[in-house]
Amino acid sequence: MRRIIAVLMLAALALPLYAQRSTREVANPTTEFDDSKPNSADVPDVYATSSEFQRVVILRFKHKADLLAGLAKAVTDEKIKNAVILSAVGSVRGYQIHSVSNRDFPSENIYVKDPTHPADLVSMNGLVMDGRVHAHLTLADEDHAFAGHLEPGTEVFTFAVVTLGILPDDLDLSKLTDKTYR
Repeated sequence: MRRIIAVLMLAALALPLYAQRSTREVANPTTEFDDSKPNSADVPDVYATSSEFQRVVILRFKHKADLLAGLAKAVTDEKIKNAVILSAVGSVRGYQIHSVSNRDFPSENIYVKDPTHPADLVSMNGLVMDGRVHAHLTLADEDHAFAGHLEPGTEVFTFAVVTLGILPDDLDLSKLTDKTYR
């Protein structure tokens, strides 16, 4: 009987922590025309843009810093227009990410937010294009690794270190993440 009571008490204590996790699904349409258009033969299946790094910037985030807000501030402060996000390490106290949740246009995203779930920051990659941060990250806890687009509310725990490779300002990266360029 004591064992059953103990298990029930532990479950009751864990319930508020699990209740912090929320998900929501959001359509991400461009326009009806753009979402319904077929691939164009004029757009190559893959194209390359070449460049060299002008410098490398290593950012360190302290305990309780918002990772996305800090990245945006550093991009502004360091006058970074274009960059490649090369890596990241550290840990978070909680997170908010989104990822694609369907296979046809219009695209839909699922947002997952858990401000009370700590995790290791295993990696980050992405781009800074015309001063806008487009970051993807991989997090891991004791059970699994999970990933998605970085969203506001991803709060640093011990520290986070993010490395950026800075590209020339005149490099055109505009088509790289344009889902209508197809």
